Parts: sequence; C-alpha cells; structure tokens
Amino acid sequence: MSTKQPSLNALATPLVERFVADADVLRLSVTQEPGGARMVDAGASARGSIEAGRRIAEICLGGLGTVSISPSGPIPSWPYSVVVHATDPVLACLGSQYAGWSLADEDGDSGFFALGSGPGRAVAVVEDLYKELGYRDTAAKTALVLEAAGGPPASVVAKVAEACSLRPEDLTFIFAPTQSLAGATQVVARVLEVALHKAHTVGFDLHRIVDGIGSAPLSPQHPDFIKAMGRTNDAIIYGGRVQLYVDADDAEAKQLAEQLPSTTSSDHGAPFAEIFSRVNGDFYKIDGALFSPAEAIVTSIRTGATFRGGKLMPELVEASFA
Repeated sequence: MSTKQPSLNALATPLVERFVADADVLRLSVTQEPGGARMVDAGASARGSIEAGRRIAEICLGGLGTVSISPSGPIPSWPYSVVVHATDPVLACLGSQYAGWSLADEDGDSGFFALGSGPGRAVAVVEDLYKELGYRDTAAKTALVLEAAGGPPASVVAKVAEACSLRPEDLTFIFAPTQSLAGATQVVARVLEVALHKAHTVGFDLHRIVDGIGSAPLSPQHPDFIKAMGRTNDAIIYGGRVQLYVDADDAEAKQLAEQLPSTTSSDHGAPFAEIFSRVNGDFYKIDGALFSPAEAIVTSIRTGATFRGGKLMPELVEASFA
C-alpha cells in the first residue's frame, strides 16, 4: 500500500467502536460468543434508527466520508435528503462502500447470502477491483456491513477471517435489512458510490476523479422487502444527484456527465419495484445502466467548466414513496 494512501481500517475502527458503545442510544443489539465474531444487529430483530443508518454509511465509507441528513432536498413533499461527501471518493466508495464481496454459506444449509461492504473488503482484497485501485489495507481488526436480515453463519465468518488473515473475534459484522430504518438509510447513502461505479463501468479513469458529493431523498421505510428495495432504488435512480470534480478536459467532463445518469438506461422511466416485477425478480435482466443517480454534474478542475446530464423525476419518487 502506498504511504500516501490512508488506511481505511485505521479511520473506520474508531467509528465502529463508537457505534457499538452507543448501542442503547441507537437501538442496536450487540452479541459476541467466546471465540466468535462480534455481531451488531441494526435493524433485523433490533429496532435500529435513521441515525444508526447514517453512521453505518460512514463506516462503509472507511472513515473517508461524511453522511448527513439535510432538510433541503429537491423533492418538495419529501424534503429530507441523505447527503454524502468523500474527499477521496474512489477509495471511499469503491475501495470500501461498494457491496462487492459475495458471501454465501457454501458449507451449510442456512441459505445465507449477502454482499459485503466496508473496510474489511480492503483487507481481504478478493475482488479484482483492488488491482485497478492499486490498494491493499492491513488491520488488527476489521468490520463488514451486510444488507441482511441476520448475521452470517460460522462458515461465512471463517471464510472472512481466513481471507483477512484475522481471528473470528477480530471481526465485526453489522447487519440490517432494507426494510429497516437503518437499512434504508445506508442504502440511499450509496448515491455517490453508484455514480463512481457507473464511471468505472463506462471506462473513465478513476484516478482522475478527485472529489465528489451526492444527495438523494431519504426514502420512508417499508416492511415489505420488494417495496422497501424499490423505494431505496428510486430515491437514487429518480431523485439522486451527484457532482464530481475531475482532472479532465472539457470534452471528457462533458462526456462523463452525459454517461453517468440513470436516464441512459433502457429500463428508465418506471418505479423500480415495477421493473423488478417485469423481469420476474431476476436482477441480471435489469439494464445495469439504471443503477446510477438521476442527475450528474461534472466539473473540470482544469478549466472550471461544469457540465450536466440527466434529470430528476419527482413524480416517480412520489409514486414510489406514496
């Protein structure tokens, strides 16, 4: 790891410890069996909270970003927005927050499956993405965030421990389903991350993205998984806005602004739950270009020129949230 690059885990560990210390205030349930990983329930059996989701999002960003709830969102009837800023958006969002680690119970019959986010990914580096980022972190202990209704079984804990070269007791798993207050909040807080992922997908040089900020309306929680998933996705796809600052000329910045928004997708224009139903629940049949913010603003730090692409669609946010 380059000495010029920060340690995601060194920055995130104090956030994790404060999160656990405030379990009663945040309405979390924290358990740890002897010799086992620490499990933090932020919304499955525990009630959780919006504040818990906000803090989970900052843990996911590896301590390199800030997440706040703003009362000045672009959707008048849903004014509260999740605002995300990262001074090193590529490392924070793709190196940590991105849900890129597939974790399944391959040795048991629990049926457990979840995608891992957070600084633990940068210790395990099992994803090819880290070769492109040129980054690897080390840590005495680490954490993963799971969008799940329960903690991982022993086989998954062992898999993570082995990949990170750590003991199970050095691991913290934070989990919350999308239907929960915390789960919905931390998913909407991925508005900047999906823009970074889209930039990577269209082939933009990630090393030339130097700063970024994003916002999306805070979606109301819903107990039904499909509706909850639809609302969090619609918050970003139809109500999300990002601004990236890039070390690029005007033509490149303009092209990126046009390529980033969800409007480039052939599936754009309907609530996500409707799209999901249309493909019979098969995520892989949904056009990947849909998973991006509604509007992109790209500023060239070389020239100071700013370019815009896409547009907000408040009526679809309303249809989803109502």
